[in-house]
Amino acid sequence: MKPNLIQFTLAVGFIFFGNIMSAQKYSNEFLNIGLGARAQGMSNAITSVTNDAMSAYWNPAGLMDMGIDKGVQIGAMHNEWFAGIGKYDYLGIAVPISGGKRALAISGIRFGIDNIPNTLSLYQSDGTINYDNVVEFSAADYAFLASYAQKIGKENSKLSMGMNMKVVYRQIGSFANSWGFGLDAGLQYHSGPLRLSLMARDVTSTFNAWAFNFKANEKEQLKLTNNEIPLNSLEYTLPQVVLGFGYYKEIAKFGILGTMDWVATTDGKRNVLVSAKPISLAPSFGAELNYNKLVYLRGGIGRFQQQTELDGQKSWLATPSFGVGLQLKAVKIDYAYSDMGDSRNKAYSHVISLIVHLKPKKTSKFG
Repeated sequence: MKPNLIQFTLAVGFIFFGNIMSAQKYSNEFLNIGLGARAQGMSNAITSVTNDAMSAYWNPAGLMDMGIDKGVQIGAMHNEWFAGIGKYDYLGIAVPISGGKRALAISGIRFGIDNIPNTLSLYQSDGTINYDNVVEFSAADYAFLASYAQKIGKENSKLSMGMNMKVVYRQIGSFANSWGFGLDAGLQYHSGPLRLSLMARDVTSTFNAWAFNFKANEKEQLKLTNNEIPLNSLEYTLPQVVLGFGYYKEIAKFGILGTMDWVATTDGKRNVLVSAKPISLAPSFGAELNYNKLVYLRGGIGRFQQQTELDGQKSWLATPSFGVGLQLKAVKIDYAYSDMGDSRNKAYSHVISLIVHLKPKKTSKFG
């Protein structure tokens, strides 16, 4: 093992295990939804095989596999829940540098619900109702990622590493907002048909500092309705570690890919396949079949949860997902149909994402 890899692994390990001793459950959950139709069509079992601009989210080490010959990549995604009430969007750009020895990426993610009516001013001072006082606001979460990736060792090394610097901004109308900061780090290893990965999210814990701003009349309404007035506070997202496995085989003009991800959360027991304290384990499995790398068919299963029926009997449920993809020269279009809700609250959605390659023009030695 190379010295720089040892230092990288130990640094991530010390930071990660140091934060396990802290405890706070759930924060920035919008960043656990998953990005891109390819990934969601494979139940998010993607960290070992991600290889485009969206790798900045899944595993920044995957940026090294997007190919220098393809040049700059632009990625975009749109996803709607509950008949368009909730919207989840992404836009990013990835650039190979240093002759393809390194890569940079910038990504923006938004998950929001718009046009929410604010009824705090519905009642006037004399007790009458004035619907003209009702205004609308948005509750939205934003994440901005600056990513860097490079090979570890020689130029033709099979091992890549990547890191994210993450800024999170969350806003609830004019009432509240927060800023958060964190780091991600990942490794990806490809050798023949085998793909392996290690992704550590929020390795330093991602801190969100909340500030609340209610007007005097809004505070009065909150008190009259027995609602507490929130105070400025600090919340943080505990680390996650994802182990990824993949195997790719080509037979004639067909390519077959199988993947598996194991997500280890550190915020206590969750309703997942292996539920324990402080670490719970959630697996997901994916498959992708392509014909001549032009047409893709995908499927996956994940989100294993235990459900208790009215008679006290317990059973296990899992969520399937499906997707297709089409490569048209420099443009790749992906679609997925997935359920991002839990076993009781279904949230089926259609996901569409796009990858565009802006291949640089070849020039002669004369310019």
